[in-house]
Amino acid sequence: MLLAAGLLGGCQLEPAYIDFSPPPIISLPDAADERQPKLSDRQPKLADIATRKFALDKDHNIVGSLAMINARDGDTLPDIARHFGLGYNEITIANPTILPWTPKAGARVLLPLQFILPDAPRKGIVLNLASMRMFYYPPKQSDTLFTYPIGIGRQNWNTPLGQTTIIAKTANPTWMVPESIRREHAAKGDPLPQAVPSGPDNPLGKHALQLGFKRYLIHGTNKPYGVGMQVSHGCVRLYPEDIEVLFKKKPVGMPVRIIHQPYMTAWKGDMLYLEAHEPLEKWAKQKSKLKKKLINDLKQISAKRNVAIDWEKVDRILQSADGIPAPILTASPDLPELVANTPELEHPKHFYGTPKVPKLTGSDWAILVAAFDNEGEAQQLAAMLNHQGPPIPARKVEKDGSYQVIAGPFKNQKAAELAAHRIKMDFELNSELLQPEIVASPQPSHQPGKSAQNDTQRQRRHYLKIKNTQTRWQTIKQTDSPLGFDLERNE
Repeated sequence: MLLAAGLLGGCQLEPAYIDFSPPPIISLPDAADERQPKLSDRQPKLADIATRKFALDKDHNIVGSLAMINARDGDTLPDIARHFGLGYNEITIANPTILPWTPKAGARVLLPLQFILPDAPRKGIVLNLASMRMFYYPPKQSDTLFTYPIGIGRQNWNTPLGQTTIIAKTANPTWMVPESIRREHAAKGDPLPQAVPSGPDNPLGKHALQLGFKRYLIHGTNKPYGVGMQVSHGCVRLYPEDIEVLFKKKPVGMPVRIIHQPYMTAWKGDMLYLEAHEPLEKWAKQKSKLKKKLINDLKQISAKRNVAIDWEKVDRILQSADGIPAPILTASPDLPELVANTPELEHPKHFYGTPKVPKLTGSDWAILVAAFDNEGEAQQLAAMLNHQGPPIPARKVEKDGSYQVIAGPFKNQKAAELAAHRIKMDFELNSELLQPEIVASPQPSHQPGKSAQNDTQRQRRHYLKIKNTQTRWQTIKQTDSPLGFDLERNE
């Protein structure tokens, strides 16, 4: 069923060079990170673990288990998160000591793959904005749960709460750009068309589900690494591989309940668990009220079950608000102890969806994006460019005593100019176009005087490039934009 053009006017995103081979089918037990002692050498590595699909018991409200994986050179937390069905928020909060874009080789990454189900009917789709996660209960399969990370509306463009249904679906949707978003971009010198057809520049991705709430959608994305963040204009986004599964399940007519539950409890055997998330900004003023309700609920549970609750542990979990279910009865293990005993997963040959950077040759157009004295900062910017939507292929190159970030290849000058414009809009960095002969290895000059003059000019430009980049980069790093300076380029 096709959506009317105006019904697709609520959203926008950004894309990436992506490996679209099918994601691995995965299933297991429990997890860890840099904070924990190393696992015993005798503990075998597991090949896989349950991620998006879980067996569901009607008497239990918690599924999954923790796990850990050792990072390798070139890995990023967003790539690891996508592979294992986690959002950017989940993996970065669970691993606060690890740099998201440049984790050190050998860093132990905790995979928070255990989830407490929200307090809502197990019917259709439940979207918990506080945890940025979807819970899908398929009809006539009461023993099965699908759960996916989601991206949601940013402050002042909040995803609405309430109950609705999916009223229509469409493949390869056209995005009708809302007038408010067009004005927003025009003011920044980045005008948008009235309509964006299906393709790599379409922020809706390849699949869209229309909600009964006017102008709100659940859809895919051309920027998968925004999943797990508040960056949209209200719509709900899923990884492309997750929305495709949902799209094929005849979702029209399916009930959708959107809630905000930052604090959730569940029993697992005879142990009580608490999962805590920081309330979204819209509900920040209600935080003390939400905590008070939780404490009262826990006191009732304690009296009813005749169990003793470790209130200091409850307070620590509420303070950390890391979204990891943890036991809260007295004498129960702390999270570091749990994590230290979780299984380690084998590192796959490649993570699903990891951007692939093509080789750059002397016949290609390219862009000198920035130059750094610091290798790590150059690697971070290159990784962020590779994860833009659509991706801007980039790599770190050591040259002239610094680390340059070179983007490309681009098929022609126009494509390079468009990429430079996107970098300007998203990162506020001024790039320098490199013609094919500049990308190629420099040839010796037959005019010594002119060569020295050119070298001096080139060195001065290079120095200014480093200085300007580092000034701008410090500003970018102080923002809340993990994928770029401008994250408002969203649906």
